[in-house]
Amino acid sequence: MKYIFQKILAILAKATLWRYRPMIVAITGSVGKTSTKEAIFTVLRTRYRVRRSEKNYNTEIGVPLTILGIPHCGRNIFKWLFVIMRSVMRVIIRAHEYPQVLVLEMAADRPGDIAYLTKLAPPFIGVITAIGEIPVHVEFFAGPRAVAEEKTKLIQTLPADGFAVLNYDDAILAAMQSRTSAKVIFCGFRDGAHVRIRNYELHVSRAEDVPGISFKLEYAGNSAGVKLSNTFGKQQASAASAAAAVGLALKMSMSEIASALLSYQSPPGRLKLLRGNKQTSILDDTYNASPASTLAALEVLEQFPASRRIAVLGDMLELGSWTEEAHRMIGRRVAQAADLFLAVGERMKFALDEVSRAGMKERRQPPESRVFWLATAREAGQKLEALLKAGDVVLVKGSQGLRMERVVEEVLAEPEKAGLLLVRQDKWWLNRS
Repeated sequence: MKYIFQKILAILAKATLWRYRPMIVAITGSVGKTSTKEAIFTVLRTRYRVRRSEKNYNTEIGVPLTILGIPHCGRNIFKWLFVIMRSVMRVIIRAHEYPQVLVLEMAADRPGDIAYLTKLAPPFIGVITAIGEIPVHVEFFAGPRAVAEEKTKLIQTLPADGFAVLNYDDAILAAMQSRTSAKVIFCGFRDGAHVRIRNYELHVSRAEDVPGISFKLEYAGNSAGVKLSNTFGKQQASAASAAAAVGLALKMSMSEIASALLSYQSPPGRLKLLRGNKQTSILDDTYNASPASTLAALEVLEQFPASRRIAVLGDMLELGSWTEEAHRMIGRRVAQAADLFLAVGERMKFALDEVSRAGMKERRQPPESRVFWLATAREAGQKLEALLKAGDVVLVKGSQGLRMERVVEEVLAEPEKAGLLLVRQDKWWLNRS
């Protein structure tokens, strides 16, 4: 049945694209896809009618749903029939308000995914956010290079008058210029990037009215200052630089782009600063986890002013044979960045072992009172609640399957707002164990 629906949705999506001819901006990468998608949407909507992928609509089912502008109907056959008929009518009877630009997130979970999605929705602009030394979903590939090859297919499909936006800070992507006939725009922190990030600052002191980050974007002799509120980490500056590159490709000015980015907010679960119980602060990064994104989050935690810095980390999934190496690497970084460590899940025991070997930062507490292992997110939330003291800053992060948002919910100062503040709060997720 799923295959039949997939074929029907693909046919309707192709017919819709043929009917309305929108420009397609496609995004892939091992980390940062959703934040980059949101930043691009924020920039382009000031000039165009734009639709972007909702939720995690980035697969062979999700991408057609975005193109058609319809929701996932689960197992309700009658709802499916209704939305499919409505989509057919929109192909037959032209709707004048169809988006001019589609910003589509494309996942590469297995070999062949990008080729399928780009054939379904050929992009004019392709954005690759990052690959990393140990990318997510690597368990279904021969190794990181195979993951990179899969994602490279996105820019190989671009037309000669199109644009490839690549993260110049990623060594693999920096070497990809010859893999596409499109014009390449590199973005990032390093010298050589066309859209260069300079003067990055994290604003988290207690004197700050609105915490966040600020930086300057430079391109072809022009520059503009950018301030992002309640948004943290260099990865968010990278998302903004990719959005700027897309805007520049579409003839927007640097001042237009910087002005648009003032309204950018990182999505829930992407290093959002939330109020916790007992006058504490929570860095909620529970959407997902990879080695690269976890290291970036720990860097932010380390820079936050706090009485104690607490890392609550769940397993990083889909790393295959790199699982132990990746978790041990994270453990070594936790030992430097945090005062207390709550490890959640079987794989995070490797990190716990490294923390125990390296020793936590020097503090008055004895070592055995600073590291803990919990089997589930709910157990971790209860343990964290018992440990919290005024002035603590807590980073909570883990792969989607660990459901680490349950930790945050346990210690939120305003748990009644969980539906607005946290990820995975719709009925489908809440009904899952």
